[in-house]
Amino acid sequence: MKVIRTTPPSFPRCAPDMPLESTPGLRWQVLCGDAGHWRCGLYSPPQSDRDQIVELERHDCPELFLLVEGRLTLVIGDGKGGVREVELAAGSPVLVESPHSGYCPNGPHTGTAFVVERDEFSTEYRPPSGWKDV
Repeated sequence: MKVIRTTPPSFPRCAPDMPLESTPGLRWQVLCGDAGHWRCGLYSPPQSDRDQIVELERHDCPELFLLVEGRLTLVIGDGKGGVREVELAAGSPVLVESPHSGYCPNGPHTGTAFVVERDEFSTEYRPPSGWKDV
């Protein structure tokens, strides 16, 4: 198990009222935020199959996922050491509180989700089987 603490400000500076720059092919890119409150970014995992996921992460606060393009499936811990899948659908946000990861079934970085989370939080990482009764 590993734990990482994210502290504010946890996002890059950007020019307000202008389009934000993003870089294709990154797993996670923080775009902007409001210090002490929230940050948002783009999530596009390199995994293309559930079997490629070796760990799930869980924040000590919820985060919101909204599909922007392509296909992206969230892998969510079931509390019994197993997982279930939630395929994101355009226009249907998903609030995630459980241990999770994701993959793009059409190949690496072929799906992208917009994610909103807090500016300060802790993240715990464990293998899927390590989330039993946690």
